[in-house]
Amino acid sequence: MGRYHRCYCLRSLQQETANSELVCSGSGVTGSCSQAFGAMSHTIFLVQPTKRPEGRTYADYESVSECMEGVCKMYEEHLKRMNPNSPSVTYNISQLFHFINDVADLSCLVYRADTQTYQPYNKDWIKEKIEDLCAPSSRAQQAGK
Repeated sequence: MGRYHRCYCLRSLQQETANSELVCSGSGVTGSCSQAFGAMSHTIFLVQPTKRPEGRTYADYESVSECMEGVCKMYEEHLKRMNPNSPSVTYNISQLFHFINDVADLSCLVYRADTQTYQPYNKDWIKEKIEDLCAPSSRAQQAGK
């Protein structure tokens, strides 16, 4: 595995967007992955946005659900850069998944207390966890249509 650089931008999005609202439609990440990983399973999020290895970054989170929020925030930051003059940006879960697919490399390492090791997970697992966490808001959004 190559060298990763600490990325603080994933956690500072809310502070940066205090004046410009970002609206996330259909991907409000709430809930918990406590059944599979325990309430607070330390998670390391590894990102390589392009083929260039020097762009690798990582962020660590106290839980899987916090990490999935970080994935959404990373996409929201991307949308903000792509639409700098827009006061709000709306997206749905399929657009988020398309973005995840386009990232050169994206994975998570989740701490397992039972083995005292970190287990790696790929993009498909990340999308599945986001979908699980978004399911209540997605169902409510579809019921309102």
